[in-house]
Amino acid sequence: MNQYPKSNHPSAERIAEAAALRYQQLTAFNSQKLMLRLKQGVWAYFLLLLLEGALRRWVLPGLATPLLIVRDPVALWLIIVCLQRKILIPAYSLTLMTIIGVLGLVFALTLGHGNPFVALYGARILLIHFPMMFVIRSVFTRKDVVQIGKATVMIAIPMLVLIALQFYSPQTAWVNKGVGDSETGAGFSGAMGFFRPPATFSFTNGTTLFFGFAAPFIFYFWLGAEKINRWILIAATGALMMSIPLSISRALLFQIIITLVFCLYAGSSNPKLAGRMFGAVIGLVLLVAVLSQTSVVGPAIDAFTARFESANENEGGLEGVLLDRYLGGMASALSSSSNMPLWGFGIGMGTNVGAVLMTGGISFQITEGEWGRAVGELGPVLGLGLVFIRIGLAISLAFDSFRKLRTGDVLPWLMLSNGLMLVAQGGWSQPTSLGFATLVGGLMMASLRDDEEEEEVSEEYAMEVR
Repeated sequence: MNQYPKSNHPSAERIAEAAALRYQQLTAFNSQKLMLRLKQGVWAYFLLLLLEGALRRWVLPGLATPLLIVRDPVALWLIIVCLQRKILIPAYSLTLMTIIGVLGLVFALTLGHGNPFVALYGARILLIHFPMMFVIRSVFTRKDVVQIGKATVMIAIPMLVLIALQFYSPQTAWVNKGVGDSETGAGFSGAMGFFRPPATFSFTNGTTLFFGFAAPFIFYFWLGAEKINRWILIAATGALMMSIPLSISRALLFQIIITLVFCLYAGSSNPKLAGRMFGAVIGLVLLVAVLSQTSVVGPAIDAFTARFESANENEGGLEGVLLDRYLGGMASALSSSSNMPLWGFGIGMGTNVGAVLMTGGISFQITEGEWGRAVGELGPVLGLGLVFIRIGLAISLAFDSFRKLRTGDVLPWLMLSNGLMLVAQGGWSQPTSLGFATLVGGLMMASLRDDEEEEEVSEEYAMEVR
């Protein structure tokens, strides 16, 4: 019987198996590459939020108006890609807000002000930036949130140097240059001849929002859960404390106090953190005492104190300020809803951009309060629906963060101290405030995700491609 030599050529089955394995590897690689690009898109949104004012004031002042929506194309691209790849994690609040945005756009054009540019500018808040929160939740995990936090801590140091230069420089100086080559300067009235500095933002609220955003991360890293350079953390803590008087912002003081209270509660509920918390508080008190004696901070404290006292007198004392800022919006929105058209005056009309497009000047055509603006633009049905969606989302995040705190994870809880009011009542009509609300809301949701969840999403996407 003839014996045939064994063939050295692989069988068809082995070729098919090798091809299938190679396809799976390529699919996994493409999935990881896509997720990396999406993460980079979120980072671009974050950096553009910090640099939007710098671009409009110093780099490209001639393009100040279109740069007002410089983050919108990035957010829109992220939303489209996530929807196409079925990466976006669904949520009832996202679906309901999208419906309100579409109906608001239709009613603004048919029953409201009728200006398409104003309507589109207003609708983008609900149809682009609110969904961007859920893009961040779908793309980022807890580890990515920590990386954003480390970058923020480092950025806080040069940001403090900048606002110090702006604080002590005249409004005609280059560091205080206004939007679009404005000669009036970007500072806002403060006290004792000093102006509130805008940092790298278009308006001074950016300074308050940035350092309020940085505070939870600074406190978090002091608890020692993640590694960070100790000297950078000390410098960032000093920058945070110095930013309060230099910003001449009572809102920033309130925000940092709120974050500190959240931090103290986290420490008291966890014996492992109590010792670190006690040492951090002692160090913080000593740092404030030392900084208050310096020539940089001393005059700023005097200006801040003068501003605090005069503003409290005008607004009914500290209790009145707190009630008006944090609790009064809902009451005014409810009381005014009965006087509004059923479907509102039209989405976008209550924004500053809407005012400029419709009247030629900046004004509050409806009301300065955020919830009142929403009800005025959308009417009592859609407007109050929007308000309750925001409140519901904030409450949901609060419960989830508290549950994480019970397991020993303090990051979502500390972020809640900053994001709770931004999600529920933050002024979304102003681009910088809208940007921080979007970013913080998304990061709060992402901080609740474990890093392993990203692998599951990547595997689901790979299965969908196959």
